[in-house]
Formats: sequence, C-alpha cells, structure tokens
Amino acid sequence: EPYRRQRQMCIRDSEYRAFFKEDSFWDKIKDYAVKIGLKGIYFALILYYVLQKENIPLKDKTLIIGALGYLIAPVDFIPDLIPGMGFVDDIGALTVVIKKMSEHIDDKVKIQAKEKLQTWFKNIDDIEKFL
Repeated sequence: EPYRRQRQMCIRDSEYRAFFKEDSFWDKIKDYAVKIGLKGIYFALILYYVLQKENIPLKDKTLIIGALGYLIAPVDFIPDLIPGMGFVDDIGALTVVIKKMSEHIDDKVKIQAKEKLQTWFKNIDDIEKFL
C-alpha cells in the first residue's frame, strides 16, 4: 500500500513537472503575486533560486520543479480562480518542499528572493519568519 501511494504521487508529480517552464513561472508570479500572497510568492522564489544553485541533487530538483509546476498548472486540486481559497493547495505544496529543501536555503538564496519580492510587495521586513 505505501509503495502504491508513493508511485501515484510520483506519477502526479511528473505531470506537474511538465508545466514548469521558466517563462510560465515568471508570468504566473507577475500576474498573481497579490492573490498568491507574500508567503506563497516568497516560497516560490526561494525554491526557484535553490533550483538555480549548482550541486542540488536531481531528486531535490525534481521535487522543486514539481511544486513550481503545480503552482503554474492551470488545473489543480483547488482551482486558482476561487477567491480566498484558490492558492491554498499551491502554498501547501510549496511549504512541504520548502521544508525538505531547508539544507539548501542559504543567505544568498534568501537575499535573491527578498530582492525580487520587493518588485511586488512593499513591506517585507519580517519575511524570514515564514521559513
């Protein structure tokens, strides 16, 4: 049973990885930054910049791409167009992967994410409390 569930998760993960393309990622972030919210965008940016680092194991890159692909996917568990609820599942997926990638999240990644975050949000002083 656990193997079966893990296999199903891998299959679904690979479906969402197909959605991750850098242009699509930036388009979604720009278009939905306010709706996704500060925490969700921060997590997405953290994962994006971890993905850019050298020496990230393939299995970790796969998880990151799956989570970012889920964020970008036009259809997911809770449709993104539902006001107040649409991105809850996306942020949940990002949160799980953020926890798994904690060893790869260094000061450089945090600084890159904060600098980009300031493009869409004014007050990000306490942003690191989310990590």
